[in-house]
Amino acid sequence: MIEFRNIGVRYGTQEVFSNVNFRVNKGERVGIVGPNGSGKSTLFRLILGEAFADAGEVLIEESPRIGHIRQHLKAESDDETLLEYALRGIPGLAEMDHELHALGLALSATRDESERGRLLRRIGDVQTEFEHLGGYDIESRVKVSLGGLGFQVEEFGKSFKSFSGGWQMRAELSRVLASHPDLLLLDEPSNYLDLPAIEWLQRFLRIYDGTLVLISHDRYLLRTLTTTTVEVDAHTATRYNGDLDFYLREREIRYANLFAAKENQDRRIEQLERFVDRFKATSSKSTQAQSRMKMIEKIEAEAIQLPKRSLAAGYLRLAPAPHAGAEIVRFENADFSYDGVRKVLRDVNLSIGRGDKVAIVGFNGMGKTTLLRMMAGVRQPTAGQCILGHKVIPGYLSQEFSETIPPEVSVFECAKRCKPDATEKDLRARLGAFGFSADDIGKPAGVLSGGEKIRLAFLRLFLAPPNFMLLDEPTTHLDLEGRATLEKAIHTYDGTVCLVSHDIEFVRNTVTSIIEISPRGVRRFPGGYDYYREKSAGDDRDADVAPKAAEAGPDDEGAPVSAKELRRARAQARAKHQPAIRALKDKVAKAEARIAELEAELEELSGVLFNPTPETDFAVTNKRLKYVQDQLGAFSEEWERDATELDRLQREQDEAQDAIA
Repeated sequence: MIEFRNIGVRYGTQEVFSNVNFRVNKGERVGIVGPNGSGKSTLFRLILGEAFADAGEVLIEESPRIGHIRQHLKAESDDETLLEYALRGIPGLAEMDHELHALGLALSATRDESERGRLLRRIGDVQTEFEHLGGYDIESRVKVSLGGLGFQVEEFGKSFKSFSGGWQMRAELSRVLASHPDLLLLDEPSNYLDLPAIEWLQRFLRIYDGTLVLISHDRYLLRTLTTTTVEVDAHTATRYNGDLDFYLREREIRYANLFAAKENQDRRIEQLERFVDRFKATSSKSTQAQSRMKMIEKIEAEAIQLPKRSLAAGYLRLAPAPHAGAEIVRFENADFSYDGVRKVLRDVNLSIGRGDKVAIVGFNGMGKTTLLRMMAGVRQPTAGQCILGHKVIPGYLSQEFSETIPPEVSVFECAKRCKPDATEKDLRARLGAFGFSADDIGKPAGVLSGGEKIRLAFLRLFLAPPNFMLLDEPTTHLDLEGRATLEKAIHTYDGTVCLVSHDIEFVRNTVTSIIEISPRGVRRFPGGYDYYREKSAGDDRDADVAPKAAEAGPDDEGAPVSAKELRRARAQARAKHQPAIRALKDKVAKAEARIAELEAELEELSGVLFNPTPETDFAVTNKRLKYVQDQLGAFSEEWERDATELDRLQREQDEAQDAIA
């Protein structure tokens, strides 16, 4: 569908791409990954015609309808509603609707048979195209996507311009999804979304049947949605015929080979340079020295480019936490309102203990950041109390960088304010350890890139170590490696962490309990993210059961149960689920065995493609590779479904026996 042939792109003196060659086939689900600033978004701009290659060409076959999120959004009029804006997702659809209406009026007004025939033919043509584009169900699709991305039904009639930039981007995403394009280009879609909306987006894209190309650092989306990975780094793009986990494994092998080849190349240049330095002034050897100088020039012209990889990953670290009391923070009947009228938070009662690692989740606008700000002391409750524990030192990393670091302050001055008694030499060493060069430290903080800002924010936390880390969207400017590094740092951190993040995989891998903010209020779930999703999904069922359980009352205790009856009851509880559990265990084991076989064959086929021989039949190998990938996806889904059901039945069996005991 899309082919990049020998693409070269330069911005002034900066080379972005050199000799890039890869293809995206029709129906593929491709993840684009790579360090920040490596040129991932430039690929989309080339496809959309918003940028042009200095060399090579981009070929797009079959003229697909392309859906993408525009960066500059504009309503048709000041009073255009959210729903009206979202309905304009398919170019020409509104014009077709108007034309059908006009044709209908013209048909009813004329008595000329030849004119009626012409009008009827035109109506048929327009209706066919209108139906093909989904015109008759576009409104229902738009409403579903708006609701899934967090908009309330009563907001559909509000002016599009009345929404904030983030919510306008959600509306843009909604209209793109509802238009059901042939080719869907999504550039970091999770940046605008909260966790519930990301989960809805993932479910929506799972059943999307077009060609998907996704630029993302979100491992949850990449793992569950993409089957092919393209890495953009070191001025080139490398295609991996597998999902994110396949890419991560194969990448390390490829990097090791590249580094080894680079070392050999550097060693060869060093040998040649030694010969030239030694004999260039010797008349009998001058010809040979000249020959070796040309060899050096040729090798340098074809020098191996090492991947840039993550710039942030190597510089993220956390200092050991100073000692604090057992209780870190406690809320007592706390309310908060910005305007004195509408309460953002109401009647909050919760406590966080030393060593807890907690994530705050909920829809945007529910008060997640406000709760963090109260813990950090940036905001005070308008009613009730927020009490910090003994010797608690909060360290707040704000999503709004200027909230904690003035934009006009230099990088060096920012470090100095965090540790006033440190020498200039020590501060420069610390800044260097976090990736800031001698030229960087004089820059105003406001001109730093996203990656530099996150490094400076963590430097502040390192220089003035807190024991209560408050992180608001810490992964926003981090790539895959940066996020993985931060995960490890938080996992080994000996202090207390409370964070807000839209990265599901990051939340899943870092926290041990969840605070949910919803219309029901603020609730604490003593478990990780998966436990929270399981319990919150069952809330409605529990609400139906709870009143019935309560009707018995505390005094309605039964007669004593004999040991024989107890054994019989336990056996019955086991027998209830045992046949289903046995069958599921068998299915899970068979699926695991088949998945292992398919993964082994996938690696073997990929090896054939990466290291082809003259006898390699690419057509047959690619066909088999696609079949194996499809089978692997199908068996993985089957395994996940059966393993989840098996876990549920075993848990029910255990709970039933515990209740009998």
